[in-house]
Amino acid sequence: MWRDSIVEEIRRNRQVYAARFQHDIKAICRAAREQQQKSSHKIVSLPPRSVTTAMKSDSLTR
Repeated sequence: MWRDSIVEEIRRNRQVYAARFQHDIKAICRAAREQQQKSSHKIVSLPPRSVTTAMKSDSLTR
């Protein structure tokens, strides 16, 4: 079976990062928000997009 070293590295890093927070998604998100606040980048919040009828019917056919 073919193995992608980049994908393996990403998955390994994800596991190490999650282990730092005992795989607690709330703790991971809290840390991400803290890091975001410390960043000098502009934070953009977009309003939620509405779902159109075409999108609803298209997803049902799949």
